[in-house]
Amino acid sequence: MTTRESPLQSVQWFDERPCRLGEGPLWHPQRQQLFWFDILNNRLLSRFGQQRFEWVFDQAVSAAAWVNEGRLLVAAEHSLLLLDIDSGEYQSLLPFPTTGTATRSNDGRADPWGGFWISTMGWQEEEGAGAIYRYYRGELQCIEDQLTIPNAICFAPGGTCAYWADTPTGIIWQQPLEPQHGWPIGPKRPLIDLSGTNIHPDGAFVDNDGFIWNAQWGSGRVCRYTPKGQLSQSLRFPASQTTCPAFGGQGMKTLFVTSAARDVEKTETHAGCVFKVAVGVRGQAESRVLLPAQSTGDAPVRQAKIQVTHHAVDQPGH
Repeated sequence: MTTRESPLQSVQWFDERPCRLGEGPLWHPQRQQLFWFDILNNRLLSRFGQQRFEWVFDQAVSAAAWVNEGRLLVAAEHSLLLLDIDSGEYQSLLPFPTTGTATRSNDGRADPWGGFWISTMGWQEEEGAGAIYRYYRGELQCIEDQLTIPNAICFAPGGTCAYWADTPTGIIWQQPLEPQHGWPIGPKRPLIDLSGTNIHPDGAFVDNDGFIWNAQWGSGRVCRYTPKGQLSQSLRFPASQTTCPAFGGQGMKTLFVTSAARDVEKTETHAGCVFKVAVGVRGQAESRVLLPAQSTGDAPVRQAKIQVTHHAVDQPGH
């Protein structure tokens, strides 16, 4: 198979607010709006036309799934939070299991059955301190533990399998799923092996054709792989720390990519921005997470600080 590399000139800014650790882009299908996170600054961000939104929490936040038009289920430092988007009010839904190491949430994505897969990791990237959990029907169950920086959680069309990576190992795994409830069944297998290449798989997304789009930390690129794990396309970005892709926009044919300004040279003026590029293929719509009735119980209501600004900015190629 011939590998294509997209020219840098086709990449545009979507939002120029720099994130120290941009992650977790989510295209909300009902709102037609992109949300993403700045993990180390406790921020959820969004943009709709020329309106720019920011929600500031009292803890790290990293990934989300949509519940309905007005609510998101947010993976936070210590627990899952149910957020009212318009008011900024949120409640704790379920805590993550405690360990002997200080941890935070990292990657996450809803699955086709209404579950929500979330990864955790040590604040100091301690080896083996991370795990992948699945929230389903009001309960949280560990899928995989003894991980370091779990990433790349995404799902094949039809829910036949899940994909995930432990970034330091360089391997993206394929995990078969049983069709009734979406739990792992049978052994996982390595699908994409980048170990020994100095390429670090970060966040990932799967398009309608079953191809896997993977952001690669430190490489300034997002690569598209076939369902068999073969490299088919590489997109270059003007930020070395590309973190996670997501599809959205009209026809779900725009690829949005978050990045990080952490650990980069001062000459990287676009580090931490969100980029967009038309890729000519259609992405899967984000699955909805399903919550049981009375899921928050008597949890206290807290308030994220909301800031809304209006900003007109050209979208030049870079």
